Amino acid sequence: MRRAGTFPVALALLLAACGGERARTVTIYNAGSLAVPLAAAARAFERSNPGVRVLQESSGSLEAARKLTELGKVPDVLAVADEAVLGELVEPAHAGWHVVFATNAMVLLRRPDAPALDSTDWVAGLLAPGVRIARAEPALDPNGYRTLMVLQLAELEAGEPGLAARLLAAMPPRYVRPKEAELTALVEAGEVDYAWSYRSIAVERGLPHVALGAAVDLSDPAHAAGYARASVRLPGATVAGGDSIEFRGAPIAYAATIPRSAPNPEDAEAFVRFLLSPAGQEAIASKGLVPAGTVRFGGPEPPPAAVRGAVAPAASLP
Repeated sequence: MRRAGTFPVALALLLAACGGERARTVTIYNAGSLAVPLAAAARAFERSNPGVRVLQESSGSLEAARKLTELGKVPDVLAVADEAVLGELVEPAHAGWHVVFATNAMVLLRRPDAPALDSTDWVAGLLAPGVRIARAEPALDPNGYRTLMVLQLAELEAGEPGLAARLLAAMPPRYVRPKEAELTALVEAGEVDYAWSYRSIAVERGLPHVALGAAVDLSDPAHAAGYARASVRLPGATVAGGDSIEFRGAPIAYAATIPRSAPNPEDAEAFVRFLLSPAGQEAIASKGLVPAGTVRFGGPEPPPAAVRGAVAPAASLP
């Protein structure tokens, strides 16, 4: 006769053998343009931390932040395409710090048989008759409001008042999508000729792209003062939904934080430490994202000691 308790023990042993005891998860809400680079970092992290599984939920950065601030859905890590999203929407109520871990450049994805423009002729190319151009929704995705900033900077650089408005008029609403990641499909399907995107997406998907030039593509810290001439105000963009937020042009800065009420802060800290490590930076670079070089912290509070200690010699702390 089988003794009482044998089956539960056997079940526990089976679960352990199948990984049942390794149930810890790190949930990341991330920008769409971070989906593939962070997936590469997550798989590398899991290999060195077999007791942890990383789960990702991708959306536009503003949407990802609002899941936390308005819907009360709390991830372990929130990673966005613009550190200003954290400063404006998340800090200090939901998080006290963030870390900038990567950068990028604005580009135009190009349908392979569309004209191959470059930084000297892309404006005229977009204004040519019949050209189809897609862009992201500014209220949901930093790529969307960065597109508007690029148009403003192009106008200022050219000294042509009204140029930004003419460029925007060449992008009809039917080609506007909620997030940048959805624009790639339009180019790959041949439904548009160009789509506003990031250099990392072009590298990741193997798509030809149009370089815009450092004076307007938001990639170069040396042009920070010039980028700051551009700004976009988004109505109803705050947590309460009634006020507006102004985003000002700046070098692209991808940032991550751990919310105050993260369900699994210990493993979240371990993941962020890994993301900042040479192995983590190599993983995101392999998918086209540009590592930040010198990691920079921001926000009203210092980061956790475990995160700060991972990069303290090279970091600038509040």
